Amino acid sequence: MADPLIIKICGIKTPELLDATIAAGADMVGFMHFPRSPRHVDIEPLAELISACRGRIESCVVLVNPDNSCVAEVAALGPDWIQLHGPESPHRVEAIRAEAGVEIMKALPIGSAEDVAEVASYAAIADRVLLDAKPPKGADRPGGLGDSFDWGLLQGLDPETAFMLSGGLNPDNVAEAIRRVRPMGIDVSSGVERAPGEKDKRLIEAFIRNARMAG
Repeated sequence: MADPLIIKICGIKTPELLDATIAAGADMVGFMHFPRSPRHVDIEPLAELISACRGRIESCVVLVNPDNSCVAEVAALGPDWIQLHGPESPHRVEAIRAEAGVEIMKALPIGSAEDVAEVASYAAIADRVLLDAKPPKGADRPGGLGDSFDWGLLQGLDPETAFMLSGGLNPDNVAEAIRRVRPMGIDVSSGVERAPGEKDKRLIEAFIRNARMAG
């Protein structure tokens, strides 16, 4: 029997939304610590949110090309995961993983067969990989843009590679994504928002319900 699908709701900013996401049945929550994101959370509220997760749900802090002091500051808060969502090289991912002492998820932008070929080098180092849509040229941030990618590209991926899927997922397409791609988990942010950075509790509930039925 396959492992149950992991559902991650990313971009949570408030304790109230955290409680609603846990009640809806998510497995993981993501907190953005990246000032250019409309979902950014400063370090003090981030500490409180991570603390509120303990024993209830897995916590993941999303960083973009962080320096060592940022990694140390976030790792000290004790999240379950740090997600790297920038242009970090495999060597840098390995260094952050060793330094942080926290499980590392590496988000990888997929837009071509060449991008799929890169996945193996990261999958060998990170604790988990997350495949996301490649942002358009000139985008001011690397994710949370509501775009999906051509899932057919993943036919070129080693079938033994476990991965989470992100990019343009929403309550309407998540079931099809799960059936077609068969990821170990799924990750959503903008697809459960009524405006950038503004999560909608009903959309979160619908997303999780539709994903569970498909997964």
